[in-house]
Formats: sequence, C-alpha cells, structure tokens
Amino acid sequence: MLVRKNFSEADEVRSLPHGRLEVISLPGQTLARAVMEPGWRWSNSLKPMAGTESCEIVHTGYVISGRMRVRMDDGTETEYGPGDAQFISAGHDAWVVGDEPLIVLDIIGADALVEVAGATQATAAPATR
Repeated sequence: MLVRKNFSEADEVRSLPHGRLEVISLPGQTLARAVMEPGWRWSNSLKPMAGTESCEIVHTGYVISGRMRVRMDDGTETEYGPGDAQFISAGHDAWVVGDEPLIVLDIIGADALVEVAGATQATAAPATR
C-alpha cells in the first residue's frame, strides 16, 4: 500500500485561537501540522478547551519554522526552533517566541491534539489524491 497526502489539502482543518491545525489521517497514524501565530500561548488559547491546568498531551514532533518556548509544570524550560525534533511530556505550557509564526509537525500526540481542538469548528478539505 502507498498513500500520499499533502498538508496543502489536509483531510481536516481546525481553526484555533491564534492559529490552525491541519490534520492528515494515514493508515494507523494521524499527523497534525500546527500553525500558531505570534501571541499564541497554550494556557490562553487551548486551556479553556482542554479543561486542564496544563497541556496533558505527550508530543513528539518536528519544528519546521518559528520558535516555541515550553515550560514544564516542574519549572524546567527549553526553547525549540527550526530543525529541532521534540519530545514534550504531559504537564506543560507552550508559547510562540518572536514575531514569526510557529509551524510544528506533531507526530505522536496528534490524535489527542485533534480531540482537544474538537471544540472548534472543523472544515473538511479536499479528498485524498
């Protein structure tokens, strides 16, 4: 089996406060490309939808462009930028750093992220090519 999809024709696009989530479903895997604008912060933008004090999703991903700062519940922090692979365990806040939009490919954690973003309006995108 071969499957090819492109984020420019994502299966689903969800609008988020200060950003959007582009979702591609593959056999056994969901990928999400998050595009977050300057000013986006999890605790301001997604906390009301998640209903938790911090993000409880484990993320494994790749930063395509922009910069993101992450603070764990225990106070440890790091910053991710273009080309960085990331693993972020549950219990964190995150925000865009600087004036450039953040584009992250969420590989592990995408299903849960789409579920949290379920409170937003989804739009269907063109069918698979």
